Amino acid sequence: MKSFSVSSKDIYRKWYYVDATGKVLGRLSSTIAHYLRGKHKKIYTPHLDVGDYIIVINANKINITGKKNKKKIYYRYTGYPGGLKKNSFSDILIKFPERIIKKSVLGMLPKGPLGRCMFKKLKVYSGKFHNHTAQKPIFLQV
Repeated sequence: MKSFSVSSKDIYRKWYYVDATGKVLGRLSSTIAHYLRGKHKKIYTPHLDVGDYIIVINANKINITGKKNKKKIYYRYTGYPGGLKKNSFSDILIKFPERIIKKSVLGMLPKGPLGRCMFKKLKVYSGKFHNHTAQKPIFLQV
C-alpha cells in the first residue's frame, strides 16, 4: 500500500471573503489563519502551502473585548536610537485598520518562508469593496 503525498497538481485554491463587521479580533484571526494554512482540507500537509485565499472587508468595524480598546498597545521600532513608537488599538483602528488584522493573523501563522507565503494570500480592506470580484469569492461565515 502506497502513502499519498500531495503534489502541486493536487492543490486547488478557493477564494473566500469575510465581513469583519462586529466580529471579535482574536476569533476572526484564528479562523482566517486556519483557512490560510489549509487545515480545513483533507489534503492538509504541514510542510506545504495548501491553503486558500482570504479577503477581509470592513476591517475598520472590528471589535475587541474588555478594556483593550485603550489598554492594548502596538509597538514598532524605526531602527534608530530612541525610535520605539507606541500606538493604542483605537489610534491604529482610525489610521490603519488593515494593520490590526494583518498583525494578528501573522502571529498565528508559521514563522519562516512558509508562513510568509501563506500570509501573502490574505487581502484586507477597510471598506466594503474589494478588487477581487473576478475570482468569485465565496462568503465565509465566521
